[in-house]
Amino acid sequence: MSEHGYSSGRLNLPFVGISTFGKRPYIEDWNEIDADVAILGAPFDFGTQWRAGARFGPRAVREASTLFSFGHAGAYDHEDDATYLPGSVRVVDIGDADIIHTDTMASHANIEAGVKAILKAGALPVTIGGDHSINIPCINAFEGQGDIHILQIDAHLDFVDERHGVRFGHGNPMRRAAEKHYVTGLTQVGIRNVSSTAKEGYDDARAMGSDILSVRQMRALGPVATAERIPAKSKVYITIDIDAFCPSIAPGTGTPSHGGFQYYDVLELLQEVCKRHEIVGIDLVEVAPDYDQSSSTSILAAQVLLNLLGFILHNKGH
Repeated sequence: MSEHGYSSGRLNLPFVGISTFGKRPYIEDWNEIDADVAILGAPFDFGTQWRAGARFGPRAVREASTLFSFGHAGAYDHEDDATYLPGSVRVVDIGDADIIHTDTMASHANIEAGVKAILKAGALPVTIGGDHSINIPCINAFEGQGDIHILQIDAHLDFVDERHGVRFGHGNPMRRAAEKHYVTGLTQVGIRNVSSTAKEGYDDARAMGSDILSVRQMRALGPVATAERIPAKSKVYITIDIDAFCPSIAPGTGTPSHGGFQYYDVLELLQEVCKRHEIVGIDLVEVAPDYDQSSSTSILAAQVLLNLLGFILHNKGH
């Protein structure tokens, strides 16, 4: 006991210290990753077609994640009667990929190198964007890792092939992914309203193996039936665009689209997918914190990621 009658050691409240993700250890040397999960920041937003600002997403989501750093012995969920992310789970933050201003390809290459380093270490890569174009180098990094299926949770299809010579912006990532021989299909959920993709994009997506569901279609199916649409035994990569959520709860994004998901729509789907499939990678993108002075968008992003990691590791026996 300390002289004041409290436990020894630091209380380490959320607003104290350095804002790594979940206040987990920072690993500067990418050759020294030894963990179950590694967090990579990808503060790149040059692929944005309207409101920029997602370059500040990784920093904001990390800071928001400290809110959930009280659970030193894990987080007990009374509904599930389960303790998620106990102390035995090793999560590290490896910082950010270096971004070269105005140079998409060099910046993407640095992001790809970060994801490859995580995969080489045998950890689960979790990349925080950045705009949705950062998914392109994330998926590139899975070359040689075996077949994967992509679950995209998003308001927009992001299946544009090329527009005025642009092939690697935030409207292109799912098209680039579908072209990969190791991507066996896509489940695209939350797609709605006036879209940035023309009808031809939807036709192309379906022809290349996409299953496309709107918010209302997914709600009619429910989380279990939606999860069951993903082919059995698939290894799943999850990409979450924060604009999948309704801007009433997630206004801090570049291309908000009303009529989006509420929190439990997405959480229950993720929980069901994690019960059925091995999750091999995650990215969460398009948090642009300057459009949300309340920080609720960043907090939502952090909470979704921490719960998702809890589901994944709990199903692995952690």
